[in-house]
Amino acid sequence: MAYPSVPPPGMALAAYPYPVPLPPGWGALIVSANRGPYLVPAPSTCKLKIDGREVSGMAEGTFHIAVPAGEHEVKYTDLFGIPVMSTRVVVQPGAGHQLSFRFGGWRNRVHDGLGTDVTKFGMWSNYSIALISFGVVGLICCGGLVLVPMLAGGGGS
Repeated sequence: MAYPSVPPPGMALAAYPYPVPLPPGWGALIVSANRGPYLVPAPSTCKLKIDGREVSGMAEGTFHIAVPAGEHEVKYTDLFGIPVMSTRVVVQPGAGHQLSFRFGGWRNRVHDGLGTDVTKFGMWSNYSIALISFGVVGLICCGGLVLVPMLAGGGGS
């Protein structure tokens, strides 16, 4: 039985769109990611990292990743390396553990194979951040438009 090459520490892990044979003492993460409500699919602009190691070949859909058994930190980061969502998972030898990364309209969340929310950190989505930012800018601008006539009219008596 041929195993996928086991990457040495510091090297990238690989994601496959099909189940992969596991070396002894290894398990599999079965990771799925939706495109999110964005024009450009979120998985194509974000990076999946397991224990700080980037996973190559990850995109929208479901992928299988061979990892050593044990506890792992799994997270998506944006282009600048800022975490978007993360979780911790314990992988059993010879078993698969499902994770579903859901890029949402309001919050980004991680769910396990049973649908339980296992998000350790989930950033607000880009849409909710933009909505809050536009609200604050609008309040500052409108407040400034009201303040200028009051200041101009109050000092001329």
